[in-house]
Amino acid sequence: MTIAPLSWTELESLTDFQIDSVNGVTNSQSRLRLFGHAEADVRVTLYRDHHAWCPYCQKIWLWLEEKEIPYRIEKVTMFCYGEKESWYKKIVPSGMLPAIALDGKIITESDNILLALEQVFGSLSKGMTDPQVVPVRRLERVLFRAWCEWLCRPSSERKEQLHREQFTEVMQKVEEVLGNTPSPYFLADFGTADVIFTPYVERMNASLYYYKGYSMREANPRMSDWFDAMESRPTYRGTQSDFHTHVHDLPPQMGGCYENGEPQMLINKGRVDSGPWFGLPDVTYPEPSNSRQEALQRVIKHRANIIKVNPADNQLFDEALRCALTNMIADKVCTPPPETDLALRYLRDRINVPRDMSIYAAKRLRESLEKTAALVGNRQSPAIPMGNRRDQNPVNFNSIAS
Repeated sequence: MTIAPLSWTELESLTDFQIDSVNGVTNSQSRLRLFGHAEADVRVTLYRDHHAWCPYCQKIWLWLEEKEIPYRIEKVTMFCYGEKESWYKKIVPSGMLPAIALDGKIITESDNILLALEQVFGSLSKGMTDPQVVPVRRLERVLFRAWCEWLCRPSSERKEQLHREQFTEVMQKVEEVLGNTPSPYFLADFGTADVIFTPYVERMNASLYYYKGYSMREANPRMSDWFDAMESRPTYRGTQSDFHTHVHDLPPQMGGCYENGEPQMLINKGRVDSGPWFGLPDVTYPEPSNSRQEALQRVIKHRANIIKVNPADNQLFDEALRCALTNMIADKVCTPPPETDLALRYLRDRINVPRDMSIYAAKRLRESLEKTAALVGNRQSPAIPMGNRRDQNPVNFNSIAS
């Protein structure tokens, strides 16, 4: 039996989710992080992307969170998503991200940033130039190149197999390094080596699953243990993205990502795009009890702009969205207006992790949007752009704080 959708007021009463963005757990909404310090102690400003997607930004973000260095955050648009802010070009003429202001001095390029931060605040376990860290940094670059060769080049069946073999050979070396210590990390303790590996390994895990049918986490037991250990850290959980976000944001950044068309790849692609999203090898720690409340709170906060940018009639989509949220929070069937299936899937496809919410909250919201859409049709939303992601232009949301 279907029920009427809850009103916005009724929905608001069903979530008390909130975070302390200044002193609480790592999160993408913060503009200031103090870790219990006074604001006068802030010496660092991190310039990172609005979408919390940039891999080089994630590296610096994770390092600062692990070291608990007080810092401010200024968010900048990556070109893929919209026009770069003119104020940022005055600070960094190249427009490159990330950048930091350290005691007023601007520093760009992630490795240079880490080196500068280490000089002032000390290293995170072993530092960038430590003899144990340098080989790990080199290995990360070798793995990166093998990944790009496999993912970003159209190839014949023979070359496809060659690129797979080259990547798995390098992965075997990664497995060996991870096996050299009793810890699940690259060295005896979590540190700089892990921070450096994190951004692109996370994106490899997503992209190879979706475009090549290869599950990096499932095929490599020590890498799986490494991911599990990373996910035990609240700092990483706060910066962690999901498969859906990565696989659709990568093509315009990488110059294209090429499917191999194999049966497992097609199965994986279907799951990432249309569900079920639970059970994907993008996260394994237990789902927090408040993931639905988080998703609800985030949608309520931004509902005016979510409705505004949706291609459907505002009034119809408002009701359809409340139907999906009613299903998610009350676990009851709520039938949306006819022909709103496309509008619901438009939102389903444009939830970004961790920009909008954490990984499990996004899974719950996508699940409810899909269930609700399926009640009235099978139409899919307009295709997600492959040449850019300006359908996600942050200018449409900048009137509301993150």
